[in-house]
Amino acid sequence: MSAPTVLAVVSAALAAEFFSPADEARLRETAAALGGGFLRVERLADAEDTSAVRVLVTSWGIDRLDEDVLARFPRLGLVAHTGATVKPFVTDALFERGVVVTQAGAGMARSVGEVSLAFTLALLHRVPTMHNSLRDGPAWHDEGSAGVQHEILDAPIAVIGASRTGRAYLAMIRALGARPLLVDPTIGAEEAAELGAEPVGLDEALRRALVVAVHAPTLPETHHLIGARELALLPDGAGLVNTARSWLVDEQALLAELRTGRIAAGIDVFDEEPLGADSPFRRLPNVLLTPHRAAGTREGRLRQGRIVAEEVEAFALGRPLAHAVTRSQLSTMG
Repeated sequence: MSAPTVLAVVSAALAAEFFSPADEARLRETAAALGGGFLRVERLADAEDTSAVRVLVTSWGIDRLDEDVLARFPRLGLVAHTGATVKPFVTDALFERGVVVTQAGAGMARSVGEVSLAFTLALLHRVPTMHNSLRDGPAWHDEGSAGVQHEILDAPIAVIGASRTGRAYLAMIRALGARPLLVDPTIGAEEAAELGAEPVGLDEALRRALVVAVHAPTLPETHHLIGARELALLPDGAGLVNTARSWLVDEQALLAELRTGRIAAGIDVFDEEPLGADSPFRRLPNVLLTPHRAAGTREGRLRQGRIVAEEVEAFALGRPLAHAVTRSQLSTMG
């Protein structure tokens, strides 16, 4: 076998999720066009000859690409990540060498948006409370114990952050007849109108919304964007949805508010993962929990693999990349 020009550091299990036969074939064809072969390994240390590698395809758990690691890749020109954030492993050394970095986060937007929508509908209809009441107690229905149920039609729903997932979620709730409130200081009134949302400040959105869905970027100024003060602004019976990053919500403040039973929540991301067996979140009847799997659909994974294959092909052909990451953009990644 010729020396690899495209090296994929992706486990066999994840490779099967990401790459359809057609997209794997595209990676192999691109490797041949670059003058070598395609090689997949479980760990970076498993690749013996990396002298000809032009493209490094990465997944979660990849080694930090510092000067010592990059010394093994004298011809490296592209790092293509199958996930979204590249912050854990990308270093200044990559950019200083002129290596292009790209990622497949756009492939996740639909999946995460759908989980946010599922949480939203469940919270509006009081599904967590009623489900847990039936599961844990003998009563059929205690009138009023679950709170007022709502339809999404005409419901004020706050979307915090017009990110890729925020926009995907916004389009879905609009299609179901919600009245979206958009909180994003980078979006003007005209663009908000194009998105079908009413631009409002954070406090106003929290006071008005039946459900608040968090989709903001990870920035110093968004750390605990939703804390005790903000949660207190939510109307009784409102719901909070977080499928973005736990960075955005003060977990202890959220736990305190949830324990009162005044609000409900749907949560996919946590300060500590895996979520501890003794976590209070596990015992609250007004909470829906998923184990950071909002992006884990079959279709979404294949979109991620397709994006990577397309970006690798574009690089080999000298075309602009659609999902390139600049050094300055690293600060907005979780």
